[in-house]
Amino acid sequence: MIDFKQFVKYAKPGPRYTSYPTAVEFSEDFTYDRYRQKLENRNAKKPLSLYIHLPFCRSACYFCGCNVVFTSKEDKKSRYLEYLRKEIELLAETMDTSSDVVQFHFGGGTPTFYAAEQLDEIMQFVKKSFPNFTKDAEISCEIDPRFFNEEHMKVLKKHGFTRISFGVQDFEPKVQQAVHRIQPYDITKKAVDLARRYGVTSINIDLIYGLPYQTLESFKKTLELARSLDPDRLAVFNYAHVPWLKKTMRKLDETTIPSPEVKLAILQHTIDYFTTNGYKMIGMDHFAKPDDELFKAIEKGELHRNFQGYTTRGGVDLLGIGLTSIGEGEDYYAQNFKELGEYEEAIDAGKLPFWRGVELNRDDLVRKAVIMDLMSNFKLDIEKIEKEFGIDFKEYFADSLKQLEPMQKEGLVQIGDKDITVSQTGTLLIRNIAMVFDAYMQKHAESKKTFSKTV
Repeated sequence: MIDFKQFVKYAKPGPRYTSYPTAVEFSEDFTYDRYRQKLENRNAKKPLSLYIHLPFCRSACYFCGCNVVFTSKEDKKSRYLEYLRKEIELLAETMDTSSDVVQFHFGGGTPTFYAAEQLDEIMQFVKKSFPNFTKDAEISCEIDPRFFNEEHMKVLKKHGFTRISFGVQDFEPKVQQAVHRIQPYDITKKAVDLARRYGVTSINIDLIYGLPYQTLESFKKTLELARSLDPDRLAVFNYAHVPWLKKTMRKLDETTIPSPEVKLAILQHTIDYFTTNGYKMIGMDHFAKPDDELFKAIEKGELHRNFQGYTTRGGVDLLGIGLTSIGEGEDYYAQNFKELGEYEEAIDAGKLPFWRGVELNRDDLVRKAVIMDLMSNFKLDIEKIEKEFGIDFKEYFADSLKQLEPMQKEGLVQIGDKDITVSQTGTLLIRNIAMVFDAYMQKHAESKKTFSKTV
């Protein structure tokens, strides 16, 4: 049993580490010309992961931290697809697009807010522009079950989509009402059944804990209903309350948000529930069945983390396409414009809609390797890091290891001569553990409006 009161002290702002350095370090110091140079010079033999952002939603879900545009205007959505095509054409002019594409993801927004024919057209254009999708490519899409029909599914089947991620968050009606997302269980079940009927072999369910009016008892029911859908994977995210960044979050009554103690209890129960019912915990917030490739990757210590979450596709470049999308190269991150006007203006001028990013120095690369290994695999091979970067780990990270000592005494981590291992309890606080290796955290230490709370 965990003494939750003991660990409430760890409830402080911290990154989720979908990147390192994190997006708050992105700036215009990484210039457009430098980004173009990176694309022009990239090795075409290196595989690609493509991410396309479709930002439109009909209405706001108050918990949402994604970059979305609320509209009901079809012409606005169609116009965006025209600009997506132009952006892809500009990319094809800038870089060699003959690389193997091993991963593709539609994110949003609500991708299936678009009509099936529109999704078909954009997929055809993508495959024409990036012609070498591998036979085993992971092709996935985020779907709101409230906007999903058989025509959509036929298009996904046609283009070889192998994974669908259904957004649920919570099945409790009171919680759904509070977050402005009414989605009865039957709607979700119908969507999952449709995907299964068309042979989708990997179905993910997204849940969020820490939402208004959630209790341990209410979330237990949500977990049971989610498991009844027999998903291959589940992502159970800690709600990130950042009302200074997302205006819609200000509509939530903060007094109804569960305390850190309750959130930790929910997380602990979630882990116990799924791990005793045939799932393996993957990273800090995912669960997968034993025959899932994520499970196999963590068994080998080969799990990776990027802006799409956990993946088995390591050693690839991520190309972000569309409004606010983020790409990742070997030594840089690059983000597109967040505002539609600026996005269109850049493309109209014949330029990629690049806004800002960061180029990683050697120290960034060392720390990125350490943090991502801990976040993904809950352990770190010290000798591997020393060999890869030519460093004496304990000397290089003397300050970090000193910060870890109290966590070792509390049983969160075990620091050995050859490795660092996170305990089962420590997995609940993996963000806090990773933070000690973050060279940028000191300047954000006093800020309460940079990151969401870790617990």
